[in-house]
Amino acid sequence: MHRLVILGSLGEFVQLIKLARKRGYYTIVCDGYTGSIGKSYADKAYDINVGDIDSIADMCRQEKADGIITSFSDYLFECMVKIAEKAGLKCYFSTAQLPYYRDKTKMKDMLSGLGIATPDYRYIRKNFSDSELAELRFPVVVKPIDKYGSRGVEVLHSVSEIRERFDYTCATSDIKEVLVEEYHDGFEFNMMTWVLHGKVHVISIADREKTPVGGREIPISSRNVYPSKRMDAVLQEATDVLQRIADHLGQKEGALSMQFFWKPETGVSVCEVAGRFFGYEHELVEYAGGLNFEKLLLDYVYCEDELEKTLRSHSPYFPKTSAVLYFHGRPGMTVVHQDVARSLSQTPGTAETWLFYREKEEIIRHGPNPYVARYYITGETREEIDALTDYFFDHMSITDEDGREVLYRNIRGE
Repeated sequence: MHRLVILGSLGEFVQLIKLARKRGYYTIVCDGYTGSIGKSYADKAYDINVGDIDSIADMCRQEKADGIITSFSDYLFECMVKIAEKAGLKCYFSTAQLPYYRDKTKMKDMLSGLGIATPDYRYIRKNFSDSELAELRFPVVVKPIDKYGSRGVEVLHSVSEIRERFDYTCATSDIKEVLVEEYHDGFEFNMMTWVLHGKVHVISIADREKTPVGGREIPISSRNVYPSKRMDAVLQEATDVLQRIADHLGQKEGALSMQFFWKPETGVSVCEVAGRFFGYEHELVEYAGGLNFEKLLLDYVYCEDELEKTLRSHSPYFPKTSAVLYFHGRPGMTVVHQDVARSLSQTPGTAETWLFYREKEEIIRHGPNPYVARYYITGETREEIDALTDYFFDHMSITDEDGREVLYRNIRGE
């Protein structure tokens, strides 16, 4: 019996755990979330913070694990790579390669060195001079170099504003340096691929839509649609970009994802590259295209022949269309009335609904809940999905005890 360590136990991992057990693998689930849902499905569970690399590596050896896997999170990906190396387990990435996907400085410099377009950028410290940013076009996005999950990220409109907000940007950062990059106003895309024997195989490309919320806040992610309606325009160029990155880093196997921008006049411009799949989206690929990510991940660990067969027969041009709708809440407000949100879950075409807050819980910025609500919707055509999206965006409501709306109002991208 194979003994598989799965790093991560929240809802995203339940299907992976279930499939692993169905195949007869002994599943050992590990992270710091005590009593989380995934652990109730596993054969064995450990409450060890994923950043405690040595302890988890020791656990892997004690349990005689012969495999380890995770996905959906940059931090989980980073920890898996380090644990696998210490425990002597198979992994498609190495700690020597990690900085190029986890350190924004390394990533940006790699892209520039390869001649791959990326929004113009600068690194600055607190005592920066105005001349260091003289050639940048405002507005700009400022972000800490070593954080993730949009922590400290803002859209700013002047040098003086950057100086004023510098301490906020890197307040939770270990590196008191800030990345400043031009705000790109092109179309946005999420792309997921798998590298097999050194070749990039495209799994999916999605349109990534955002809604502006005003002030310094970056626009919120409000809808991602699979497959992209601009597939023909971006597929080849985006694939070539990822192939160059994989070749440069020597990545021969494994997940490789990219967020990128595109304009007809300038082509592809890379935002970020990651060594894992996007969370809260892989289900959409199965709804619209039939590919199961849990199978893909497990086949990589134990059944590479099946993995190769899946990738060679897969096309990113899906027969159906699916989308995820994200609803974000205003920090500090309290969730009370969710009747409308619950009733929308019964709308025809809704495949899955997640309401993340219980009654009288306060919405916390960068807290444990990534959104207030999330809906997966499916349909035969893009037009059907657009109409269903408009219905949700028009009718969705969650209020506090005084009847005040706690959600930002989503706007569908044109």
